[in-house]
Amino acid sequence: MERLSDPRKTIEIIKKYGFTFQKKFGQNFLIDEHVIRKIIAAAGVTKTDFVLEIGPGIGTLTQYLSEAAREVTAVEIDRKLLPILDETLDGCDNVQIVNADILKVDLKTLADEKNGGKPIKVVANLPYYITTPIIMALFESHVPVENITVMVQKEVAERMKARPGTKDYGALSLAVQYYAEPYLAANVPLNCFIPRPNVDSAVIRLTRHVEPPVYVEDERLLFGIIRASFNQRRKTLLNGLRNFDGIKADKEQILEAFKMSGIPENVRGETLDLGGFAKLANALTRLGIS
Repeated sequence: MERLSDPRKTIEIIKKYGFTFQKKFGQNFLIDEHVIRKIIAAAGVTKTDFVLEIGPGIGTLTQYLSEAAREVTAVEIDRKLLPILDETLDGCDNVQIVNADILKVDLKTLADEKNGGKPIKVVANLPYYITTPIIMALFESHVPVENITVMVQKEVAERMKARPGTKDYGALSLAVQYYAEPYLAANVPLNCFIPRPNVDSAVIRLTRHVEPPVYVEDERLLFGIIRASFNQRRKTLLNGLRNFDGIKADKEQILEAFKMSGIPENVRGETLDLGGFAKLANALTRLGIS
C-alpha cells in the first residue's frame, strides 16, 4: 500500500480520478506523516480500539488508523471520494466507509454495534466551517466517547482551551470544558495540506470527563446563561442576562441569584469560570427561573 502522506502519491491520485476540491466540504488533504503519527499518538489508538474517523478524504489518515486500531469506521459525505477510497484503502480489511453526513448518523447505535456500547475514540481532520457543530453534537448526544482528537483551525483550538480573562475565552471554551479536558497536541503549518488552507491548524485532543467538573441542575439553562454572557462581551453579565430572551427573569430576580451565588453585580462573563456560571444557573433554578 502506497502512503498518501507522500505528496506525490496524493497528487497522482487526485489527477487519476480528476478529483476537484469542493469548497462546501472544506477539503484539505493532509500530506505530512509526522503530523499523522502525532494525531494517532495523541488519541492513544491501540489494537484494542474501535475508531470513528470523520471526513477521511482520500484516506491518508485512514491508512495509518487501519494499522493502529482494531477497527475503523470512516464517515465521508462526498460521494465522489468513494471510488478513490476503494483504491487507497484496498487491503485495509478492518475499515468500513460510510457515505453520510456525520450530523445525521446514529452514532450511539454505531458505538453499540461496533464497540459493545463502550467508549469509542474519534479522530478527524475536520472541515473548518463545521468544526463546532460536529464536536458539540458528539458531546450533547451523549454518545459514549473516550476522546476526540481533531485537526481544527488553530484559532478554534486556542478558544477551546482558553481560560477566563484571556482574549480567546468565550462560549466555546466553556462548552468544551464542561464536557472534556482539552490538550493541544501539535501546531500544524499550511504546507502540510493539499491544497493549502488560508490559516494555520492545530491538533487538539478532547478527553471526555467521566462526570462534568461542575454540578448543574439544568444544563440548558447553564448554556443559555453562557450564550447571553458572550453575545455582548462588553456588557456586564447582569445586563447580558436582562437582555436575553431565553431567560424569563426580571432584574430583581437576577440580582438575587447573583447574591445567592456570591457573584459581584458588575462581573463580566469573560472573567467568570465554569464553576461561577454553574452556581448562577443553580441559583436561578432554585428561584424557579428557567
